[in-house]
Amino acid sequence: MMPTVTGLQLFAVDLPFKVSFRHAAAVRTSSESLFLRIRLDSGAEGWGESLPRAYVSGERRADAFALLRDTILPALVGRSFQSLPEVVSFLEKCDGKAPPEWVRPDVPQSAAWCGVDLALLDAFGRAAGDPVSLAPPGARPTADEALRRYRYSGVVSAGQGWPYAVSLLKQRAFGFAQVKLKLGEDGAVPAARTARRLLGRRVDLRVDANMAWDVEQALELIGRLRTAGIRSFEQPIAADDLDGLARLVAESPGEILVDEGLTDRDSLQRFITHRACTGANLRISKCGGLVGAYARCREAHDAGLILQVGCQVGESSLLSAAHLALLSALAPLAPGVRYIEGCFGRHLLREDPVSPLLQFGYGGRPPRRPDGAGLGVRVDQAMLQRWTVDQARVAET
Repeated sequence: MMPTVTGLQLFAVDLPFKVSFRHAAAVRTSSESLFLRIRLDSGAEGWGESLPRAYVSGERRADAFALLRDTILPALVGRSFQSLPEVVSFLEKCDGKAPPEWVRPDVPQSAAWCGVDLALLDAFGRAAGDPVSLAPPGARPTADEALRRYRYSGVVSAGQGWPYAVSLLKQRAFGFAQVKLKLGEDGAVPAARTARRLLGRRVDLRVDANMAWDVEQALELIGRLRTAGIRSFEQPIAADDLDGLARLVAESPGEILVDEGLTDRDSLQRFITHRACTGANLRISKCGGLVGAYARCREAHDAGLILQVGCQVGESSLLSAAHLALLSALAPLAPGVRYIEGCFGRHLLREDPVSPLLQFGYGGRPPRRPDGAGLGVRVDQAMLQRWTVDQARVAET
């Protein structure tokens, strides 16, 4: 008898940060997450997580919550899968979105679907006693070896004065070889020069403007920031300005990475077709889950783009477990993965309701992938409830 989805529970959760996180598009003091629990008739259950961001995927959390509660989750009740590979096959066909007979493809939904993707993989992996893996059979030892060769980047949010300098010195003390600066419209060049002076010449320093500049500003600032040894520039202008991005690729001396607005296959192909980037930041939450993010990473790599495997600010160790699974699956492409961000754990969160705690170590060393079936992590429901601001049940028994 095939395991069947019998109940679902959805949580809107505000996990508090230790410090506020600021960039040109937002200031955030909590995660503003969604968590999803799926129960099967076998007794197995699985968990998913996502972080909807209106300026990234077009989804406010309230909208994603309502879409899941009213449309997607009711359609999941009664769904059966014989095995974990059958779940993966279903998710591959979905390609980071709900089936079109459930939700119109043009409706913003990739963050909402991410929670479903992870929860299905986790639940049916646990039901089968198998860990979630997108790598070909027999490839996991090689993938884990590659995982130990990755290093996470440090990230410094926009700031100035002594607090900014302290943040940079902490990055240096922690031994990061790569650091990303979140720079806005004002003071970008002095901030970058301060960072270079405090971090030293050996650190691979890059910039994320979060769409803060226009084309002319970007052309000027990229040229000036290159004198500080910065070569990569993430989302310098608006995500939908394909002509402007293509102009930056053609005329500026920097590498242009896109992030906001890159969620699904069509959006990635638009950037590629317009030659509007030289690199891409792929994040599980905005790309419709683990399976969708893996597909986008492969497509971006095949197009010759620099890969940055990123995260949404405020991810718990649940999404970090999926992040490690993605990096393991990307082992054959590892030389093309230049930057990785994630596994912040309690470096950022005051409380992480997921165990084991998955966070990078000194120098950005990744944690070990958790052992066990599914994603290999457990959710402390009492802790989760402490920070839950809304919840809904669908066919919960």
